[in-house]
Amino acid sequence: MVHETTLENGLTLLVQEVHTAPLASVWCWYKVGSRDEGPGVTGVSHWVEHMNFKGTTNIPRDQVKGIIEQFGGSWNGYTWIDQTTYLETASASALDRMLFIEAERMANCLYAADDCESERTVIISELQGGENDPEQRLDAEITATAFKAHPYRHPTIGWLSDLKTMTRDDLYGHYRRYYVPNNATLVVVGDVDTADVVRRVQQQFGGIVSGVPARRPTTVEPPQGGERRVHLRKPGTTAYWRAVFHAPAFTDADFFPMLAVDAMLTGASGLNIWSGGGVATPQRSARLYRGLVNTGLASSVGGFLAPTAEPFLYSIAATVAHGQPIAAVERAVLDECARLVADGPRPQETDKVLAQLRARFVFDAGSVTDLAHQLGYFATIASWRDWTTIGDRLAAVTPEAIHAVARKYLVADNRTIGIFEPTNGESEAR
Repeated sequence: MVHETTLENGLTLLVQEVHTAPLASVWCWYKVGSRDEGPGVTGVSHWVEHMNFKGTTNIPRDQVKGIIEQFGGSWNGYTWIDQTTYLETASASALDRMLFIEAERMANCLYAADDCESERTVIISELQGGENDPEQRLDAEITATAFKAHPYRHPTIGWLSDLKTMTRDDLYGHYRRYYVPNNATLVVVGDVDTADVVRRVQQQFGGIVSGVPARRPTTVEPPQGGERRVHLRKPGTTAYWRAVFHAPAFTDADFFPMLAVDAMLTGASGLNIWSGGGVATPQRSARLYRGLVNTGLASSVGGFLAPTAEPFLYSIAATVAHGQPIAAVERAVLDECARLVADGPRPQETDKVLAQLRARFVFDAGSVTDLAHQLGYFATIASWRDWTTIGDRLAAVTPEAIHAVARKYLVADNRTIGIFEPTNGESEAR
């Protein structure tokens, strides 16, 4: 059972007791991501995340990571389109230290000018490394092409020109605007006592002053109205093919039927974008695996439909097998999508993929770290209670609903196709 408490300063606390091992996982979530960024400051949320590991008023920078490691625990954080989060998982006896770190991170990060500058170099190097990775470069280009108006089009790491010109004041202002208790959800899962956790959180966080979080952008992406294409030609050894389709938000009634569509095409994936349950996606009977990998057209194929606060993208990605034509891969994928649009699910196909998805949802919360992630993640895109209803929503999916969403979303006017075609250096120069 999840216990929810809201402090007077607006901080939401979620606690779930799990007494299977003497461990506790603490996640602190903020409703801020790349969707909250505009021209000139793209990438600021991700950069701020980096800065918040650089020490605080009461934690020297060289001790931020060591505090948890001395308890044999792990720590991390990430930024994506809707959220930024930080975590520690360690012995339950380290709970006070984990809460102390997150309270300090919320209220007392330093943003020393020299640290901001050194991190600029790190992040620009990270961006340039991604640009040299064909798959990452293709994903960034295809997303920016699929979206014309909505800020989901910005890469989380930002655009290079913005990373070069952002200032320390831009970073610190973003931190102070969004890192306030009434824009945060603190999640504690593990071998803990709920009343004791509430008391400890009140001690650590109760004195932090609430703020007025900035209003989130309300731009609605207009209907696409026609196929779009991205074709990159760069030096490389492997060809990649992608297609993205505008897809429903998590709270939309179409989301779970669309998740079943993905399971039919590429295999049943879960809803944990952090760990994926640590279990490989069952693909052997998926339509595109049989049509691409088993036939030798592609070395791999996969799909991605993430739960998001607003409509994002459903992605199909294929790594073209050496010596195979990219056009043949595209034709095989689009033909299979067209069959699903025309004919709907095959007999017994719906029951099979729904059973696979139910199993995936169990893996999604297989550890205290994963369970804490899921509660906090869904709190940032909708409500943590939505995580508890996924079984019911999945059970309501019918073959007719799957067929309807296939006809609605898997159409040419709703898709953007991306190709990475490797060249040799001489061809590129010419």
